[in-house]
Amino acid sequence: MVTMTLPVSAATIATNLSLSGGADGSSKADGTSYGNVKDGNTSTYWSPSSSTGSVSVKWGSATTVSSAVIKQASGGGSIGSWRLLNGDNGSVLASGSGNPSTISFSSTSLKKLTFNITSASSAPRIAEFETYAGSSPNPTASPTATPTSSPTVTPTGNPGTGAPTGQWPSSAGSVKISGTVSVSGTFDGGMKTYCCIGDGGQSESQDPMFKIANGGTLQNVIIGSPAGDGVHCEGTCTLKNVWWNDIGEDAATFKGTGGGTSYVIGGGARSGSDKTFQHNGNGTVSISGFYLNGSGKLYRACGNCSSSYQRHVKIDNVLVSDVDMVAGINSNWGDTATITRLVVDGSATVCGKYKGVSKGSEPSYIGEGWNDSNCKVTRSDVTFK
Repeated sequence: MVTMTLPVSAATIATNLSLSGGADGSSKADGTSYGNVKDGNTSTYWSPSSSTGSVSVKWGSATTVSSAVIKQASGGGSIGSWRLLNGDNGSVLASGSGNPSTISFSSTSLKKLTFNITSASSAPRIAEFETYAGSSPNPTASPTATPTSSPTVTPTGNPGTGAPTGQWPSSAGSVKISGTVSVSGTFDGGMKTYCCIGDGGQSESQDPMFKIANGGTLQNVIIGSPAGDGVHCEGTCTLKNVWWNDIGEDAATFKGTGGGTSYVIGGGARSGSDKTFQHNGNGTVSISGFYLNGSGKLYRACGNCSSSYQRHVKIDNVLVSDVDMVAGINSNWGDTATITRLVVDGSATVCGKYKGVSKGSEPSYIGEGWNDSNCKVTRSDVTFK
């Protein structure tokens, strides 16, 4: 096994502007801190003293910001509505409903950015309030494996701050590995292509190319072929601007059983025959700004794993082409799929409901759902091209 561990502070300080700023807010629940939203640690969080409140990231001098990423910790309330404010003058930069992930807005120079929760079921828990300048973060650290070529580039593709276009990124070089890369903290691949592990087939016994520890981040990586069993997230994780040239068995498998939310922000995948994102653990997977071309499903909640869980997926601002189904969930276990701003090139089942079963049996397909307790999507949320 190849182990590459990068401390969060070293790998993200040049891209996540919050890490170099301060923090304050309107109120905080006992045991929480404003500074927890900018410490790069998703296991700590800020929570307001009631169901509503504000938390801000601030800097000593004017800083240009054009996107924010909100990461929530498990156990908190669901956000009903929110606003993102210019803390210098109170103007609204963006607003929305539901639990946000990536928030994009016009590039603004300011000293303070405020996330304002205006309604929620109970006090939410905000683990990270990340902020970025420009359309994409610049890579700040490269893996220690030796690439065959290593030009310096700015990440291309869609890092999650805009609508996916279907354009594939250029590679900055190649890194050949012979075993699983273990990631703790943040691993920034500098838009290099990583391969080769496994046989490119559908065997679930293959090792993953990347194994991400709880709270870890994999970003700015192109995964070549063969890629074994793709990426394994052992707990909650963030996959940002990650591209799969060939999905193989699965692009990524989410295995964490401690609740919380894992994030897929930007990036894309192609050339799959079954699932793209496989959810074996519990909690929520949030997919935003992603492009998928040629696969059976974008997301599947496991219907016959050794342990049965209630699982949730949130899909927003995603473009799919030549797929059979966008999300497959198990309605008898209370799974939900919340889908907004989906563009489908061709035809596809948007939200398919299955009956989950015990390991050793095959789940049965119930049918497509629209705007019900499991499939939280209306026809106006989907554009067919």
